[in-house]
Amino acid sequence: MSAVPEDRGPRDADRRFFSALLAGDVRALDDLLSHDFTLIDVLQGGEISRTALLEAVSGGVVRFEAIDVLESRERRYGNFALVTGRTEMRGQGAGQTWAARSRYTHVFVEQQGRWRLVAAQGTQIAGE
Repeated sequence: MSAVPEDRGPRDADRRFFSALLAGDVRALDDLLSHDFTLIDVLQGGEISRTALLEAVSGGVVRFEAIDVLESRERRYGNFALVTGRTEMRGQGAGQTWAARSRYTHVFVEQQGRWRLVAAQGTQIAGE
């Protein structure tokens, strides 16, 4: 019997999140994000809902050209997990090119044997 991809753990789910953003894969994001997912934007600190993120990716409003995960750590607390790390990203948003080096915190919850991303926050690294 083959394992469901989410059964591999939060760090695997985290990698799949970044891969889906890079590929613009709305179906994969839809499957991975909890219904009440919230993202705190790394560039401006704005709060972005699950629906708004999926619409921005599907509509091409935001496109990721590169996402390099430079560090990644996982801590589990029962059916919750935190994945923290460091990234370098670049892409296009609303017609503007952007790039960011950031540290991030992703919060996952295990629901019916699947790890879902419930919250993500990125903080831009200044002066590195």
